[in-house]
Amino acid sequence: MKFTTYGLFFAAMLAAFAAAAPEAAARAGKVFTVANYPVEATADNAVAAKDKAHAEGQQAALGALLKRIVPVTAYGRLDRLTALRAADFIDGVAVRSENNSRTQYIASLDFSFQADAVRDLLHREGVPYVEQQAPRMVLVPILAQPGGADGARFRPAAGTWSQVWQGLDLDNTLTPLRVEALQPSIQDATVQAALAGDDSVERVLGGAYNADFVVLAVAEVDQPGRQLNVMLAGIDPAGLMTWRRSYRIADGDVAYAMELAAVVTHGVLEGRWKVAKLEQGGHGGGYVPGGRFGTGAGHDVSMAVHFANQAEWDDMRGRLLDLPGAGNIRIGTVSAQSAEVSMSFPGGGQSLAQALAQQGLVLTDGGGFWALRSAY
Repeated sequence: MKFTTYGLFFAAMLAAFAAAAPEAAARAGKVFTVANYPVEATADNAVAAKDKAHAEGQQAALGALLKRIVPVTAYGRLDRLTALRAADFIDGVAVRSENNSRTQYIASLDFSFQADAVRDLLHREGVPYVEQQAPRMVLVPILAQPGGADGARFRPAAGTWSQVWQGLDLDNTLTPLRVEALQPSIQDATVQAALAGDDSVERVLGGAYNADFVVLAVAEVDQPGRQLNVMLAGIDPAGLMTWRRSYRIADGDVAYAMELAAVVTHGVLEGRWKVAKLEQGGHGGGYVPGGRFGTGAGHDVSMAVHFANQAEWDDMRGRLLDLPGAGNIRIGTVSAQSAEVSMSFPGGGQSLAQALAQQGLVLTDGGGFWALRSAY
């Protein structure tokens, strides 16, 4: 059989499309998989314990998936979906590891959900979502400590802080990560500049890691204050970022505080990406009811800020005061767990909610008076 040059080109194109289609489909479906999910259950016998663990695990994993792809400003709309049966959406379960006794079952599972079924559900309920993954970024775990003999304050996190990041689902998330160690070429001054929001570090970090997006995750253990301070800085696909939050170290368990902090911080990266994509009106891997997201009239916003303790209030107040675009901030009555705050912001409450979502805060409308809480 004889092929013309055009025929060979056409055949090659068909082969390329055939190869690319499964790859694109697989990539689009990755965010609908919740991997390495821990399950545990106890029952009268081993079989019943396993069935219970799988059933409860897939239900919890579906909730985790919805929170992964839905912006925090729309979490309230998920409350009416609590009666969903995960079994109606499950596509498959893979076992990573499992252990069992006569009455107990413990495992780490990968739950895959039917992408079309989840999309249809959110469309019917008018819930915005994002399914397109961000470009993979490099995350560098760093420990901050008093300067040693060499005067260095920032050091590579070779222990728990690095391990908790490695233990997250870094591939199926909306914001895929590649965890790398702090390189010797990255000096204290560069880390400090990134934490201060200096965009000149973009070139330095990008060159050091041969990546377009590099984020520094700095952890500082404050033993006297019994808290873990976490700072996030660098360039992610949503833009230049600086973010910080403190976590209580309960009963001296630093490892647990670090694990919680990694989960929350990763959620902040996902939240920033969701806001960036939804601001495009649903184009490029998302859905926005009515094709618009976060538009709102007016500039003045009054809110009740809810917090658990003084440290959390100090952190939230700092983020409000440092928020770009915020003006005329007035703090009224402050009680043990709430504060009255009013401010002006371009676009009003909905636009402010979008901006605060990138800071890990949820602003919800209570009929003209807004409520602000931590997203986690």
